[in-house]
Amino acid sequence: MRKIQPPNQPPPAGHYSPAVVSNGFAFLSGVLPVNRESAFAVQTNEVFENCKEILSASGCVLSDVVQCTAYIVGVENWDEFNRIYANIFGHHKPARTVVPVTELHYGALVEIQLIAKLAES
Repeated sequence: MRKIQPPNQPPPAGHYSPAVVSNGFAFLSGVLPVNRESAFAVQTNEVFENCKEILSASGCVLSDVVQCTAYIVGVENWDEFNRIYANIFGHHKPARTVVPVTELHYGALVEIQLIAKLAES
């Protein structure tokens, strides 16, 4: 098991790693936006940018993602999340679960967790 800490991101405040690489997969912990005062779309795009950095540090890219779990505050944000998600992933369609919740830690509006398959060497 290899713990991943992207060089451009601060270490987590909690007792966890941003990602762990094990058995040919990268497992990303839930990623929250840093700018939590912004609108849902801005937060969602920021979270995906942070996910790309963590994936890169793990040796992966978005097209390696095999599963996504997203927690979004308010079911009314579902359509906007789906639009942003489709724009980010394009033709790539990993397995996905979207969980509407009433609130997230620190007042964030979205949290995303990913699993990606490392390229065969």
